[in-house]
Amino acid sequence: MTIPRNDAESGLDSVGDRATTLEAPVPGSDRVHSRRAILASALVLSASSVAQRVLAQAGRSPITRAIPHSGERLPVVGLGTAVRFSAPEDPQRDALKGVIAALIADGGKVVDTASTYGNAESVVGDIVQEVSARDRLFLSTKIEVRPAERSSEEFERSLQRLRTDRVDLIQVHNVTRPDQSLAQLRDWQAAGRCRYVGITTTSEIDYEAVEAVIRREKPDFVQVNYSIDHRSAEQRIIPAAADAGAAVLTALPFGRSSAFANVRGKPLPGWAAEIDATSWGQLFLKFLLGNPDVTAVIPGTGNPAHMADNLGAARGRLPDAPQRERIASLIVA
Repeated sequence: MTIPRNDAESGLDSVGDRATTLEAPVPGSDRVHSRRAILASALVLSASSVAQRVLAQAGRSPITRAIPHSGERLPVVGLGTAVRFSAPEDPQRDALKGVIAALIADGGKVVDTASTYGNAESVVGDIVQEVSARDRLFLSTKIEVRPAERSSEEFERSLQRLRTDRVDLIQVHNVTRPDQSLAQLRDWQAAGRCRYVGITTTSEIDYEAVEAVIRREKPDFVQVNYSIDHRSAEQRIIPAAADAGAAVLTALPFGRSSAFANVRGKPLPGWAAEIDATSWGQLFLKFLLGNPDVTAVIPGTGNPAHMADNLGAARGRLPDAPQRERIASLIVA
């Protein structure tokens, strides 16, 4: 089966074709039936092939990794919402419901959004409430660097949009100053408004400041841009996070479309089966997850079939160091 990709997804979702091999579902499994119930109740996965793909993976539990500061385990593939959830037309809402339904049905949990992602917080909140999924998700959002009073207002607005009284993770978005404090976030954490605190960056020019904040503040989470064709985070940010005991979420795990541009039209190499990758997207995500300091990848998508395919990277074998370099050799800088 081939899953076409849309260039309009701007690198937050993969681009190109995904050749995918399906496994047989486990007959009679309660887990399969529960997933069918989720898919049916959401009324959003209109293409039967998508539902079959999600159910086909039911025989293997997703890989999870621990949040260092707590030991809580998270599935290693989640969902980013920066583009497709920001301002959807009404007809697109069903597809977005399908994305979240596919995530839940296949054992995923992490949904990452932000106050500045257009209308994404409201869209996520509405969908999560509609499908009664709040207790099955690890909900993460971000606020901008603002004075304390404005930050409090922004956070309250985020909670209202997300239709919840607390989030699992609140992050300071795009840190640029080495003296950035997380004191206000920790106050919210102590008050039960969030369970974890973190910081994010998607710009190399800010890495020095981000590294300083990581080493001083020791946040629970660090989110950083990291993809097979943009590996600079391996040199500073990810090691600093590991030293500080911070979980790592990878933004832009497919880069900005360039990774798929390198392989567009090319067949998936046969040796991808050695790590149970059945599409280019899975191969690229498994490359990132082969780094043991990465807690979870959060590719964005508005397509349920792409979400199901991404989740396939959370199953089976992950590449060792030589296999990672073999994958990296496919990408022309």
